Amino acid sequence: MTNTSTLHVSNHPIVASKLSQLRNVNQSSKTVRELTKDLSLLLGYEASQSLETSSNGESTTANGSYQTVQIKDKVGLVPVLRSGLGFVDGFLNLFPEAPVYHLGIFREKASLQAIEYYNKLPNGGPTVDTCFVLDPVVATGNTAIATINILKEWGLSAEQIKFIAIVGSSQGIQQLLEKHPGVHIYLAAVDESLDSNSYINPGIGDSGDRLWNTAL
Repeated sequence: MTNTSTLHVSNHPIVASKLSQLRNVNQSSKTVRELTKDLSLLLGYEASQSLETSSNGESTTANGSYQTVQIKDKVGLVPVLRSGLGFVDGFLNLFPEAPVYHLGIFREKASLQAIEYYNKLPNGGPTVDTCFVLDPVVATGNTAIATINILKEWGLSAEQIKFIAIVGSSQGIQQLLEKHPGVHIYLAAVDESLDSNSYINPGIGDSGDRLWNTAL
């Protein structure tokens, strides 16, 4: 799957190297958290290139004056519980004042449908210009689609939503592109297949279990 106007698969060598390390099943949870944070910073950098800037006046260096630059857009972060929490620290390094709106959505085992169980979006509609949805894995695409549905119902347009993941399946990403064509998606890689349990092959394993050391 190649890049399109709304699908952005990183070709950066550092991203590729970090992803290769993350895929290794023998990494400790500490290392998985560190690599996930590193990838969140790298993908966040790429995903924020289109944010608008403005100047709020003039300041000085030791040798002269300059026009200040600040990010104009008000940014919100939407981590999808629980693996999306692994992206939060990295994105808060980029946007330290961003509000964090947690969404709890799980994939029902039999139907594979996304079930919402927690929603911390403020009442009254959006209070930000751009939301970064943080969820390291897009497998079937159902959770990603449900998350964006919730954000649109809240009042955001597709153009205000950026979906950030480490890896997605070709099937899941294609479904996400079809259901929400205006949403920009940023990934480290797209893997071709899902196994019989709808996990990505080769993927990065169960991201939540690996991050929080809860694997059986």
